[in-house]
This record gives sequence, structure tokens and C-alpha cells, in this order.
Amino acid sequence: MTASALPAELPEPLAAPLAAFIRHLASETRHSPRTCDNYQRDLQRLAHWLVGRVNDWSAVDFHHIRHYVAQLSREGLGGQSIARHLSAIRRFYQYLLREGLARDNPALDVRAPKSGRRLPKVADVDQLQQLLDTPADDPLELRDLAMFELMYSSGLRLAELASLDMPALDFASGELRVQGKGSKERLLPVGGKATAALKRWLAVRPGYADEHEEAVFVSQRGTRLSRRSIQARLARWGVRAGADQRLHPHLLRHSFASHMLESSGDLRAVQELLGHADIATTQVYTHLDFQHLARVYDRSHPRARRRSGTIEKRKSQDYPKTKDPNGH
Repeated sequence: MTASALPAELPEPLAAPLAAFIRHLASETRHSPRTCDNYQRDLQRLAHWLVGRVNDWSAVDFHHIRHYVAQLSREGLGGQSIARHLSAIRRFYQYLLREGLARDNPALDVRAPKSGRRLPKVADVDQLQQLLDTPADDPLELRDLAMFELMYSSGLRLAELASLDMPALDFASGELRVQGKGSKERLLPVGGKATAALKRWLAVRPGYADEHEEAVFVSQRGTRLSRRSIQARLARWGVRAGADQRLHPHLLRHSFASHMLESSGDLRAVQELLGHADIATTQVYTHLDFQHLARVYDRSHPRARRRSGTIEKRKSQDYPKTKDPNGH
């Protein structure tokens, strides 16, 4: 059953435990609203698929979940997306078991199909220089430029940038304090270009925000700038600067990580700067770095890669054809 064919309402035996689980996530485990929404969306999709197959959650077994995974795959979901669905189902059944609403966890032994690891896209240094050297024409563009400089300077996530408050800035030490995933705080250096861009924005910020507003980046109305607005402004700035790819906040974060690793080779330091709990998450950038090195190698080493057309051309220039004694 596709999303467009979902029934309008779920039967109470499926709907009530699901609603209770989402309340549990929000109140007891203190998950963010966004995380709760993701769980609810994924589990509602499963619940709608189960309508007509089972009467309540306790009747779901391994075969149901395996068939559901196959359906998700047929609908075009990749391995990582399916793995996320399975993770939500397992977590939900842990809750149901605790509440006595299920006898086992039917998703424990179901695995998502494997998919190739997608490497994050990055912008090259010259493109980012062009982007960030584009002059601002008005106060709101000063704000935009300060945001983009800061994201690339310190590798901020979109949510970290949007939630940034004035007390987090320390110009004296050239540092920035951010709240990352799981409310983990980390201290980040801020580069000279980003510091200068921030000071230019803060000089005009009082014309938009009143003295009680703590958000560093505010809208024309004086309220905290939303994530969606930041995304839209960056995309607009990229078009204006003539970027050859669509610009988005994570592209700046990925580029920060890749360029830092390419220059320093210090994986642990990049992990700390990005706020990754697991170094395996950071290691994806070593693959990007290797791709860069491989391209340089292919371009530079005389025996790196056969270029048959070039080889044949050189042969014809260095060794012109001569007729054999028989005139052939």
C-alpha cells in the first residue's frame, strides 16, 4: 500500500498504543519534536499497511515485518531508509513489551537490504571562495553572508546555526559555543573571515531585533530565522554567485569537514569539530579525501591510467608509417 492509498484513520487497537508511544518519547525520554515526528510518520506507515492483516500489534510476527520491508523496497526506499524504519519498529516493540502489549519483538531478526554508501557532496575551495567573496548589497545580505561564513568556518549543522544565541559568541577568544545533537555542548573556533562577517551583521542587527531577542540571526520581522528560510537564502545566494551546483547548509558542513581533513589528516580533530559521537561517522570524509587524491594521481602519474587514444597518437607522431620492401 503506497502513502497515497493510506486510509484516513487507524483502528483503535493500532492507533492507541502508537499514540501512547509517541507521548512516551516526548515526555519520558525527552526526544525532540522532530524526532517524535519521524517516529510517528514511520510507524503510522507500518500501521496503515497492517490494516486488514492484523487486529492489534501483538499479532504482528516476523513474516509481517519481512513482507513490509519488501513492500518498502518495491516502493523505492533505499537500504538506509528501510533500516531507519526497522529501527523505529524495534524501538516501538521494546515499549510494547514493557507495557505488556506484545509477546516478542518481530523486527529483531529482519535486516534491511544493503545499499551502496552514498558519499556526501562537497564544493571545491575555489567555488566556496567565489560564493563567500560575493559582496552583500543590503543588511539582510550581510546577515546571510555571516551565516554562510560561520557554517563553513566552524562546520555547523543547520539546527545549530538556527538556534544560535548571542551569549554563545565570544569574540575575545574567537570561539563559539553550540548545542549539538543530544544537547551536547561543544566549543568551536571561528575563523577571521567569519568573525569579520559576524561583526558587520551585528552592527546592523539592532535595526531588526529588539534588545530582548537573543537569536543571532533574525528575520526582517525581528524573530529568529527559521531553518527553511536559511536553506532558501543559501540557495538564492548560490544562484546569485553563479554556483554550478545547488547550495544547501549541509554542503557547507561537508565541505568544511572534507577540506579540514584534506589539509590536516587529523580524523579525531575533525570528529570533535563536527560533534560526531562515533568516529565511524567521520570516516566517510576519508573516502572523499581518497577520491581527491585518486583524481590527482590519475592526472599526474605517467603510468596511472592508460589513455589509449593519446598513446596511439604519440606512436603515430614518433614512428611515422613506412612502407615495407614489398610496398605494403
